[in-house]
Amino acid sequence: HVQLVESGGGSVQAGGSLRLSCAVSEFTYSSGCVGWFRQAPGKEREAIAIIYTSGATTRYADSVKGRFTISQDNAKNTVYLQIDDLKPEDTAMYYCAADSVGPIPTENIEASDFTYWGQGTQVTVS
Repeated sequence: HVQLVESGGGSVQAGGSLRLSCAVSEFTYSSGCVGWFRQAPGKEREAIAIIYTSGATTRYADSVKGRFTISQDNAKNTVYLQIDDLKPEDTAMYYCAADSVGPIPTENIEASDFTYWGQGTQVTVS
């Protein structure tokens, strides 16, 4: 079955950087869509970015453009999320998700667009 394993979270000071990793297994990685989301306590899950693995096309949620970069290493079936200039409001559980199709290109990125989810990695910024 499909498994997604996130890593790379931790506690960092404001202004720092982190690179989160999402290792994807048992998934048609070469032709799907992988996304990153986050959820802070008491808030709804928020989309950050997605990547279409076949051509590396990316999309970012309007609310997070500028400090987040999604990328992939096809040889490792791994998708990364680089976060720069971290702020306390970035504190959240970060999740990766995968789907064979992903969001409609003209629509907002929604959690419901994704079938498979990882367990999350915590990012805490102080």
